[in-house]
Amino acid sequence: MSEYKNKLTKSDLINIFLRSNLQQASFNYERIHALGFCFDMVPAIKRLYQNKDDQIAALKRHLVFFNTTPAISGPVIGVTAAMEEAKANGADIDEVTINSIKVGLMGPLAGVGDPLIWGTLRPITAALGASLAITGNIMGPILFFVLFNAVRLALKWFGLQYGFNKGLNIVKDMANNILQKLTEGASILGLFIMGVLVTKWTTINTPLIISTTLSPDGSKSVTTLQNILNDLCPGLLALGLTLLMMKLLRKKISPITLIFILFAVGILGYWLGLLV
Repeated sequence: MSEYKNKLTKSDLINIFLRSNLQQASFNYERIHALGFCFDMVPAIKRLYQNKDDQIAALKRHLVFFNTTPAISGPVIGVTAAMEEAKANGADIDEVTINSIKVGLMGPLAGVGDPLIWGTLRPITAALGASLAITGNIMGPILFFVLFNAVRLALKWFGLQYGFNKGLNIVKDMANNILQKLTEGASILGLFIMGVLVTKWTTINTPLIISTTLSPDGSKSVTTLQNILNDLCPGLLALGLTLLMMKLLRKKISPITLIFILFAVGILGYWLGLLV
């Protein structure tokens, strides 16, 4: 790239990165993030094309349908900027090729981005923040905000640089099962951490008495269902409830419905003396 006459500078990439954080500001159901993507590319277009007609043509080709998880749109933006740079310097890259690469990347990245960002990163950072907030610590929401956005911004910035430096070679990397391995790794990490948090967050206590025995000194020894379950496996009821909720969610039952059901079960269980 060193022989290019028209080159994108570091400040151009930073400008693109800053703009990419507004990608969802113009969300619409016709072209999803198309206008946001075009807005991201404006610094590159202004730098690379001095002719007004070329700038207009470049803006138009980035107004087509675009949809991927915004937090990991960096590689698509980066490789598109690299292609625009090559095209502005005379490379034989037409409009169809640029849009085909964008379409080819946005689908797989969305497949990774949704479970990674919404299914793993957000629940974990929210749980960490909520664990502080529930004790009245103001650092809870701040921790969630900082952690979530630090990871999101890092993914976007380094993804943009990765896509820009790799150029069209990024397609080979995407075809090498890297995304599938990344998705599996993120899913395993998310499940592991959420599994750890289940024992911390979910508490179920039942006072049901199984037996009452008299000791030789005349004192009563009460064995409750909770004692037996704790001896078998601490947190067994919490684990069972979690697995039940997962099964109901897979049956497409609304999370809101499940929350109200849990409220009802909790109130009714306390009234009947089954739960404390």
